[in-house]
Amino acid sequence: MSLAPPAVVRHVLGRLAASAGLLALLSIAVFVGVDLLPGDPVTSRLGPTAGPERIAELRAHLGLDRPVLSRYAEWMAGLTRGDFGRSTTGQPVTAMLADRVGNSALLAGLTAAVLVPASLGLGLLAGTRSGGAADRIVSGGALLLVSLPEFVVAGALVVLFAVTWRLLPAVAIIPAGSHPLAHPEVLVLPVASLLLVGLAYATRVIRAAAAAAMRAPHVEFLWLSGASRAAVLRTAVLPAVLPVAVQAWLVTGVGLVGGAVLVEKVFGYPGIGELLVSGVQSGDLPVVQALVLILGAAMLLALLLADVAVRLLTPRLRTRDIS
Repeated sequence: MSLAPPAVVRHVLGRLAASAGLLALLSIAVFVGVDLLPGDPVTSRLGPTAGPERIAELRAHLGLDRPVLSRYAEWMAGLTRGDFGRSTTGQPVTAMLADRVGNSALLAGLTAAVLVPASLGLGLLAGTRSGGAADRIVSGGALLLVSLPEFVVAGALVVLFAVTWRLLPAVAIIPAGSHPLAHPEVLVLPVASLLLVGLAYATRVIRAAAAAAMRAPHVEFLWLSGASRAAVLRTAVLPAVLPVAVQAWLVTGVGLVGGAVLVEKVFGYPGIGELLVSGVQSGDLPVVQALVLILGAAMLLALLLADVAVRLLTPRLRTRDIS
């Protein structure tokens, strides 16, 4: 069927406008919510023995003595210039995030590179053999893994591969100034931890879509017409599964960045996880606000891309006029 560009463009523009509005609301929720976190960044930095004059001086220096809405307006003005403000340590937040966001994105990217083909293969294997031995094994393993938090899986992998067999390092120690790819051995366990949990979710979603596609009338017609299994999968099952799979991969990809927060803490990996946890503990509000906003914006972008991808991959949505 022919593509209807005006309908798709109108839909994308509408979703972009809605996402921009949601991002604005998210920024307010993030700034005010983080500001209400228990603890005082000033006393956390100065210690409990600091005098009231020194506390008042630092609060004024950090701008914490001004109303929250005034600080929010200044923060938003900085965001339009790519400036996330300054940490309570005095460092620019943008500089603090530069390498760490890239390191976390590297973990998510490596995991996604394995997750996409693996989840598609396992999901099709289980879904096209619904009720069989392969389906029971794949579905049972996925159900077990999807019920476990990332840090539990990470801890189990450390015990098995780092403590018991001593094949891989338990801590991701990367020398200063070096890139994680220069030490691939430290990436194996963090990537495996994220992969197992993300793979379980994506496989279950794809398996359900494949099983539903196999029960469709046109698939039954192809079987009765003598079409080969490969032809049925290529022409009928895969086109029905791909829109759902793309959604699952995009949402899982952002979930990997969020799940990496715990995994990075377990392995001491220099990503956003350790920075976010230490920022919460020390009351470093600008750092926490920046990281939470980045994660929220990434999720909104993934949902937008998933919606557009489904519309482009599904003919009846691609050609339908959108009012």
